[in-house]
This record gives sequence, structure tokens and C-alpha cells, in this order.
Amino acid sequence: MIGTIISAVVVGAIIGALARFVMPGRQGIGLLMTIVLGIVGSFLGSWITAQFGYANANGGFAVLPFIVGVGVAALLIALYVGVAGRRDSTVHR
Repeated sequence: MIGTIISAVVVGAIIGALARFVMPGRQGIGLLMTIVLGIVGSFLGSWITAQFGYANANGGFAVLPFIVGVGVAALLIALYVGVAGRRDSTVHR
């Protein structure tokens, strides 16, 4: 159980970092939020690919859910930055 949680955090950090890397511009979010959105993106990426019938029949590293997870995490980061930025800009005016 603890190994699953640690691996989810590590994979979430990798996916979140890659999602931030492929996004243009600077995102003003912290490391913890990057990891959280990466974990959510990873789970959603796996779920989405499973809904389309993807199964890693040969074992090993599942590339397609990983790529979809990076895309979903990038979308989640963009949404978060959009919402958080909008909220911050109204406070400072």
C-alpha cells in the first residue's frame, strides 16, 4: 500500500513536470500543486485510455496512458492557472 502511494507521487511529479515543460509561458504554481495535478492527470489518463479499450497486453511500461496523462495534466494546469490567476487579479485591483 505505501509503495503504491509513493509510486503515485513519483509518477505524478514526473507527469506534472512534463506537463509544465510542454506548456508555453510561465505557470505560477508550486511544486505541491504540480504533483497533485500530475497525479490527477495520471489517473484520468489511465481511465480515459481504458475507456477506449487500451490494455497493456505485453506488460512493461504503458506509453499511451502516460502520454494522455501528460496531456490531461497540462490541461488541468492551464485550468488551474486560469482560475487562480483570475482570482488573484481581482484581489489586487
